[in-house]
Amino acid sequence: MSAAPAASIQSHDAAIVAKAVSRAAERLGLPGKVLGATIGLSEPSISRLKKGSYVLAPDSKSFELAILFLRAYRSLDAIVGGDATVAGRWLNSFNTALNARPVDAIQRITGLYQIIEYLDSRRAPL
Repeated sequence: MSAAPAASIQSHDAAIVAKAVSRAAERLGLPGKVLGATIGLSEPSISRLKKGSYVLAPDSKSFELAILFLRAYRSLDAIVGGDATVAGRWLNSFNTALNARPVDAIQRITGLYQIIEYLDSRRAPL
């Protein structure tokens, strides 16, 4: 078996992740600057990502952070029952358990992990 199919699967996966991140950020009302800080990209790169002209490299730190961002988004979405308005309010409100607004915390790797742990602890067991 050649390496070409694996490479195309990876680029296909990267395109899916890029689109999912764009849609999640849009549903949460995250500005490009905040999304960029969260996944480690510049605001112009985020703009290109949203237009589909930029794809995250599967072996990059930004790809890994995007996966973590999506994990946080999916947990939050499950908790709020898919209500983007409630999710956006939660993201922008001060959270005493996190001692920060989640929108500020996600812009740091440690904060993103804290949010994932926080949300996972509040989700119904699978």
